Amino acid sequence: MQLKLAATEAWQPLPASEWNEAAARHLLRRAGWSALPADVVRAVPVGLPATLDRLFPSTGPVFAQPRLVANLQEDTPDFARKIAASASDGERRLVQREARERTQLALQDMSIRWLQFAAQPENAAYAKWILFLSDVYVVSAEKVKNAALIWQHFDIIARNSLGPAPALAKAVSRSPAMINYLDLNQNRREAPNENFARELFELFLLGEGHYSEADIKEAARAFTGYRQQYGVFRFAPRQHDMRAKTIFGQSGLFSGDDVIDLAFQQPAAATFLPKEMVSFYLSDVALPPGYLEPLGETWHASGFDLRALARNFFGSRIFFAQEFRGDFIKSPVQFYLGLVQDLQLNVAPLPRQVLVPLRQMGQTLFTPPNVRGWVGGRTWISSATLAQRRQLVESLFAPIREDTLNADEQIELMAARAAGRSAFSVSDQLLAPISRLEPTAAADALVANFLALRSAPEFRGSVRQFLANNSADEAQRLRRVRRATVTLLQSPEYQLC
Repeated sequence: MQLKLAATEAWQPLPASEWNEAAARHLLRRAGWSALPADVVRAVPVGLPATLDRLFPSTGPVFAQPRLVANLQEDTPDFARKIAASASDGERRLVQREARERTQLALQDMSIRWLQFAAQPENAAYAKWILFLSDVYVVSAEKVKNAALIWQHFDIIARNSLGPAPALAKAVSRSPAMINYLDLNQNRREAPNENFARELFELFLLGEGHYSEADIKEAARAFTGYRQQYGVFRFAPRQHDMRAKTIFGQSGLFSGDDVIDLAFQQPAAATFLPKEMVSFYLSDVALPPGYLEPLGETWHASGFDLRALARNFFGSRIFFAQEFRGDFIKSPVQFYLGLVQDLQLNVAPLPRQVLVPLRQMGQTLFTPPNVRGWVGGRTWISSATLAQRRQLVESLFAPIREDTLNADEQIELMAARAAGRSAFSVSDQLLAPISRLEPTAAADALVANFLALRSAPEFRGSVRQFLANNSADEAQRLRRVRRATVTLLQSPEYQLC
């Protein structure tokens, strides 16, 4: 990758003179899901620093625990007691099946409610930030098998997401979901389990090649005794190895927290999370050698403050460089939530209509493919996933077929409408103002609202040509604008941000 900015210039703040509508759209699409015209208009006059303050406040919004998750958490000890007291294998299997069904329903409900939370423009950047951090500190519902623990893990990340990174890492090491996922509950003094220690160094804090096998073995001993019971962390002192350990060349009676502090003393810690941010937010091609070190030094000097890192990253000259405008493939979650925001829709409370398309596009919330998380980039796109993206767009322009819904789905839909959330498909009201414009202005409005700026000139001509055939009939003009919008949202250009 050839960059115009030198490494010493890359992470300098964007000059105020370069903050404009195009820059605001780029920031909003990359830090969040979409660039709503009202948000662009709001951001430009107040400037970049004030906009970053709004996107990354000192205290982020809270994703409240969904009711089904709370019920599951309350009933988890009961399930455990019933399983332990089962008189036969058949009885035990029945209880286990009920627990699986309850957690599956709770997971679906949590996924829908998280999408509803994340779709709110005021929550978008923060929700995506938590999604990013969860893609570093990975757990999966497929192994954890308890939606209450998954919600708790995300809540732990959220509550530590804008403070010191060492505090986040320590909190995650006590996450009951993480304890189950990376087998800390099997980490005993007599037989240390190395899974968590290995991933802590390789995938959470340092990256491959910045630790030795001996460091892993010794660190695993430091985390012996970490347990969880019914979603509550507990330390089992009798299972903890109290003997001295030698990690990164230092010796002492180290605890798990001490291991994390030692890891953050390693030079690689300063650039590891910034490198992950580049991959998640900026480019699926790594920056050239030497480019991350200046950002890492600034982050280290801040005490590894995560909010400071976000402000430095999203406020930098390199983040706004032309090389990174309109060339990043949207994840399925961003594609869906971007559509919801762009089309002024509500997330329908219907798992079959929302979660199934996400899975078919390649991303099931709370269930990453492995401990490395989502790879992203070009892996999101194939003939099958692209066809599913096109189908999703078509579905949002068609009314919900309520005669095909089951009783539970109809109840959820009625409750959503009673709460004032009823925009589940595109209305003519959204597109009518555009249909009244002359063809060139209409095409410009569609492209400016929906496409990343780099791609706009390539698409503008064909949209203008299609709309130039407008008739005097208002309904006909509206139909053509509607069809042009569908085609635009299905285009390769809309897959990019």
